[in-house]
Formats: sequence, C-alpha cells, structure tokens
Amino acid sequence: MKINNAQKQILMVLKMKGAQPASVLAKELDMTNEGARLHLVKLAEEGLVISENLSKGVGRPKVLFSLSDEGNKNFPDTHADLTIQLLNSVKEILGEAALDKLIEAREIKTTNNYLQQVEKSNDLEHKLDTLVKLRSDEGYMAEWEKDKNEYFFIENHCPICAAATSCQGFCRAELNTFSKVLGDKVEIERVEHIVKGTRRCTYKVTPV
Repeated sequence: MKINNAQKQILMVLKMKGAQPASVLAKELDMTNEGARLHLVKLAEEGLVISENLSKGVGRPKVLFSLSDEGNKNFPDTHADLTIQLLNSVKEILGEAALDKLIEAREIKTTNNYLQQVEKSNDLEHKLDTLVKLRSDEGYMAEWEKDKNEYFFIENHCPICAAATSCQGFCRAELNTFSKVLGDKVEIERVEHIVKGTRRCTYKVTPV
C-alpha cells in the first residue's frame, strides 16, 4: 500500500483534529476541494479513512472524514506486543509491587527531566510550550489550547497505548508528572482518555 505526501498530510490532520469535511482538509493543505476529495476517495479505497453523514438542521448532510482503525495504524504503538509481554512477565514473576516500583522509577526520572527543562520559568504558557515539545519528541503529538481562563493540554497520540491499557499505573504516573511540572498554581484534570475510547488524551489546566 503506497500513499503520497498529500495523503499522508491528510492522515496527519485527521489524527490531530479528528473528523473533518473535505473543504476543511482542502484549506489546511492549500488545495482545491475536488483535489482533497480525490485523495480521500483513494484513502477510503485503501481502508485508511471512513466517512459519515452528519445531518444538522435543513439542507444536505455534511460528510465528515475520519481515520479508520487501519488508518490509525500509521501512528503506531511503540513495540506494543513486546511491552505487554514484558509487563505480564514482571507481574507473574516478580509480582504487582515490583511493577509498581518500575512505574514509579520511570515517573521520577521523567518528572526530573521535565522539571530541569522548565526550572527557570514561572510562566504557565512557557511551561506548556516546553511540555508540548518534550511530549511531541516522545511521539505523543502534543499541543495546547486556551479557552477563556482555562488551558487544555492535548495529546493526539499515545505511543505506549498498549502498555497504558494493560496497566493504568502509567496513566496515573503521567498525570502526577504533569501536575508537578506545571506547578501548584494550577489544577489539572484529565477530561479525555484514549484508553477509555476517546480520540485523544486531554488535560484541563486551571490556574488557581
């Protein structure tokens, strides 16, 4: 299966922004609506995108395109099978407590690394910028948005999703890390969670 650069860009936009009409994709990629539709037809034939009709009020239904399960495989989980095997082996051979210690050690190392990157800053937006870069470098496709007085830290992909699904301790550790990095002047709450079936993980960050 071979897709061109424009089609790869379409997959990336759908991964980052969720379901979109062809017109929005065309604008994002600076191409005609017809050009975007032709690429989407090809991606649908390859089983990488799916479409649905969204009826809202009068008029023609809007057609939205999104990634299929096969399309999501273009953003892979890092060594998923091996990771699950190792986690299961640790639990079976060394016990649940040993696995908790491994997760805790990973959390401490990650937290210390992130804190070193933001230690000279008291500005929340600078901390979010730094966190976005660090997490994106690790494959989480991160970004942040602001809505009035609240911030939303978003991860559009989870490269350890299989491990996180198998052991929720990884998700708890990440939330602890974000809380420590962003500091005690904010409250942070996970409001979307990939392992619970949402498209992305989203954390609401509220200054206090």
